[in-house]
Amino acid sequence: MKKLKIVGLSLLLANSFWSCEKDDICAEGTPTTPNVVIEFYDAANPTTLKTVTNLGVIAPGFTEGNGHNGVSKITIPLKTNEDVTTLHFIQNGADDDTSDDNIDILTFNYVREDVYISRACGFKTLFQLNDGSPVVTDGDAGLWIQSITVDHSYIQNENETHIKIYF
Repeated sequence: MKKLKIVGLSLLLANSFWSCEKDDICAEGTPTTPNVVIEFYDAANPTTLKTVTNLGVIAPGFTEGNGHNGVSKITIPLKTNEDVTTLHFIQNGADDDTSDDNIDILTFNYVREDVYISRACGFKTLFQLNDGSPVVTDGDAGLWIQSITVDHSYIQNENETHIKIYF
């Protein structure tokens, strides 16, 4: 009798997996909502990548954000439920010393497109940056970002650089 129960349970488990549909599991590596890819360049030599030191990126009203140190490329998310995202890019903002922080405010304006992936994965959001976006404004004592160029305004993946920041 005990063997019959074990066999019955095994058949039940096997049947559960066999009846699993392709759309019941969102496979790892499935493209999801992309982040904006930003590269940093030397303003004095615009073809030379430049690493950021203690860059803090934080949304207004939040006390914690993302720190970046020793990199020339970062990715940041845009809001999927609004057509604008504002972020503070804080030079020297990823350390404990706030006396040398320099805040520039970047405002990204865009149109969103929700794309259906599958039943298990749901939707992903793609973004089309508006002309002139992002806009940089001074958050305190002067701009550290000297200029911004947009290489790819349609943000559909993270395989390319979307924005270049020169400082």
